[in-house]
Amino acid sequence: MKRKESLLQIKLSDQQRKNLNDEIKAFYLDERGEEIGMIEQMQLLELFEQKLAPIIYNKALEDAKKWYLQMMDYLDSEYYLLYKDENR
Repeated sequence: MKRKESLLQIKLSDQQRKNLNDEIKAFYLDERGEEIGMIEQMQLLELFEQKLAPIIYNKALEDAKKWYLQMMDYLDSEYYLLYKDENR
């Protein structure tokens, strides 16, 4: 069960956090003309991690499953092409 729990928790590196905080700061300045403090940046990032990240993660899993199933269908059809005609 430990492995499943670790998959559900998204961990960002310090550099990723810094880059995202910089993006949040730039967004507020460019789009709203407002300065945003470090605490507000961190709070927004935490909100995104808690609320948005699981949604995006689950969507990525759904997309990967669809791709996998398509590849398995393709592989299955390619497999049957390997059979030789026995009536020749």
